[in-house]
Amino acid sequence: KGMATPRKAGIPLGVMKVLDPRQLKPDSTETERILTVLDETIVKLEITRLIPRITASLDRYARMLGPEITSSLLEHQKLSMEIQHLHTSPGDAKTMRAAEQHLKSSLRNILRLFLANPLLYHGLKFEVRVKESPADVFIKAFMEFRDFTLERLLTTPDEEREMIQFMKDISLQVEKNTEIISALQGELAGVIQTRDEEVSRKDKTIENLKTAMQDLAKNCKAEIRLIMKEGEKQKKEDEKASQERCARLKQDIQRLGTQFNALVLEHRASELVLRKEKCKAEKEIHEWVQKYDTDMTEKQTTYDEVQAVYNEEKEQLSLLMEKHAMLLQEYTQIEEERRILKEKEEEAAREEARRNNAATCIQAFWKGYLVRSLYKSVLKKGKGKGKGK
Repeated sequence: KGMATPRKAGIPLGVMKVLDPRQLKPDSTETERILTVLDETIVKLEITRLIPRITASLDRYARMLGPEITSSLLEHQKLSMEIQHLHTSPGDAKTMRAAEQHLKSSLRNILRLFLANPLLYHGLKFEVRVKESPADVFIKAFMEFRDFTLERLLTTPDEEREMIQFMKDISLQVEKNTEIISALQGELAGVIQTRDEEVSRKDKTIENLKTAMQDLAKNCKAEIRLIMKEGEKQKKEDEKASQERCARLKQDIQRLGTQFNALVLEHRASELVLRKEKCKAEKEIHEWVQKYDTDMTEKQTTYDEVQAVYNEEKEQLSLLMEKHAMLLQEYTQIEEERRILKEKEEEAAREEARRNNAATCIQAFWKGYLVRSLYKSVLKKGKGKGKGK
């Protein structure tokens, strides 16, 4: 009786999306906005990482940066030195806070200038050489957080339920494998017991045959030797077949046990990693949501100002459109008058052509008439002279 081969369970689509981030794509405006904020933050972190190196060699990069960014970096360097001086010498806490606020404003202004010129940022990224620092570790961790946030945002409740169901299916598969191993062990014990009983029975048969052969030894020695040889041969074949079957069963048990242990270790490690990532992500998402709300408030203020300017320009556009409509109407009227005048001129030209053709025909007819009349008179004069002769 054979052993059933374990079927590989199918992995749900939601689990595959988590395992393979290349399949993740933004599917909503909110998701794209969050990802835009995270990507902009990564760019700001990379720019902030380059600023100390640029300010250290500002003369080298001044021509590339331009006067506005260069002056902003000089001011930022000056504020940094003031902050360091305040840290080394005890002073007023209010002065310290004001200096830190100025430093933050200066940094935001520099980042705004760099973001307004992305080609400059990419050029400096390859031009400026920066050594490894803790900031690189933080930027790398933030990029991983961005990818993890994308996965969390694109994991729907249905996909999460699919993942939970997938873990349950794995647990059920482990339980089934355990039951199969137990059944195989029971089957192995039964086979061993059957083999022992069969060997014992054959031993008894051999003993009986030996006893019978002793009684018949004198008359049928050749027959007795043949029977003993066949019995020993059959015994060896049965023992060999039994050993081969036992070896196959042991190999199957060992293989299933190895698979079981590997699955248990894999899913325990996966569960631990997912729990840690979940806690870390929830904390970081909360912090970034707060920062996102602050940024959105500032952007809403800017949007309101732009909207006011847009409304004013829209009103001016409406006035221009009205004037354009009036001019278009006048232009259409002028074009119509030109078309009518052109048609009249063409009609007059056609009438003139018809008159010229009629005059030509009349002249031709008249000339023909004159020629025929002249020819007739000449003929009459010729006939009169002939009669007189």
